[in-house]
Amino acid sequence: MYNREAARSFFARAIDRTRISPVEVTTDRYRVYPRVLDELAPAAFHDTEAHANNRLETDHGRLKARLRPMRGLKRDRTARVIVAGHAFVQNLRSGFYDLGTDVQSAARLADAFSELALVI
Repeated sequence: MYNREAARSFFARAIDRTRISPVEVTTDRYRVYPRVLDELAPAAFHDTEAHANNRLETDHGRLKARLRPMRGLKRDRTARVIVAGHAFVQNLRSGFYDLGTDVQSAARLADAFSELALVI
């Protein structure tokens, strides 16, 4: 029962923070997830196929590559700022925001920052 509540809490927070009803959810094969996802996102496809989350798992490799020359992070505040900035840039690059969506993906990041500079 405790694991079901923890899973429900996790997925509810994730859905609430993104403000998006997911179309697809990729998890491992833990037995609690299908029931919880059926409650919270009944229309979402639940993918439990092996290696389905490789793109997500390898995303942190870019962050680790940036942190290696810095020899890690010394303070919690620094870690929060760096990780949030990295996540923001990755989301811009992936097209999750309405910034830089009018150009090809190779130029999306530069165009998004140009749009942000105009706003600021």
